[in-house]
Amino acid sequence: MSKLLNAITVDVEDYYQVSAFAAAVNRKDWSDKPSRVVANTQRLIDLFAEFEVNGTFFTLGWVAERHPELVQRIHAAGHEVACHGYSHKLIFEQSAVEFREETFRAKKLLEDAAGVAVNGYRAASYSITRKSLWALDTLVEAGFKYDSSIFPVHHDRYGIPNSPRHPYSLQAPNGGSIIEFPITTSRVAGVKIPVAGGGYFRLFPYWLTRMGLARVNRVEQRPFVFYLHPWEVDPGQPRIDASWFSRFRHYNNLDKCEPRLRQLLSDFPMARMDDVLASVDLAQTPLQLSPA
Repeated sequence: MSKLLNAITVDVEDYYQVSAFAAAVNRKDWSDKPSRVVANTQRLIDLFAEFEVNGTFFTLGWVAERHPELVQRIHAAGHEVACHGYSHKLIFEQSAVEFREETFRAKKLLEDAAGVAVNGYRAASYSITRKSLWALDTLVEAGFKYDSSIFPVHHDRYGIPNSPRHPYSLQAPNGGSIIEFPITTSRVAGVKIPVAGGGYFRLFPYWLTRMGLARVNRVEQRPFVFYLHPWEVDPGQPRIDASWFSRFRHYNNLDKCEPRLRQLLSDFPMARMDDVLASVDLAQTPLQLSPA
């Protein structure tokens, strides 16, 4: 369908680590839960190999610390290893000191396991918002080349609605700069909708996602970023006793995710995020977003 390369990304975390279950599952109890992240991530590695696609795996430091062999498998299969923070705690719920410690810790764990530099970062639940733009300074200090944490939508937990929709150079508050690859939205019937994957991929019919992504490629002539989690291809995962809304967000249409993903990989050319960014022309002057 499209000749543009698009970024296929995976947020490597286990089913009980998602933000929707933060009130129901204490981080202190994570180690007591039956883990499925290795098997589910391997399932995606195998699926990508079937379609001869390499992607970017934003991996939790907590996971890398306990499963360094998984990080090694990701790298050995030709995928990009990137950072998803350490504890999956929302940035705007952390102090600057805590965030800095977690970020440097996670980056080192991933680099030690993979044996390569880790250049990309994605915040838990896209929690770089106008009230947490200070986190960009830490990302620059840590040596990250790009970020993919800003979602240009209205949402109850995340989003900077009027921020740019396509990759751009972003100025951090202290004056440094980092490339931002925002989570993809598209305009369908005049309405901006999120079409980048995750829960939206399972909620919307596939034809709507396909239409939105095709518009980004064909009409806007820009690459998109798609994301999913290993637990989204695991309908048999244990159920968490949480609020009805959290359970809906997490469990809705899990059985449809892998078949839809297979169709997506057939419909669009996909690649690692670093390779996609290497093909994009960015403005020379970094854009500065204003805080809340």
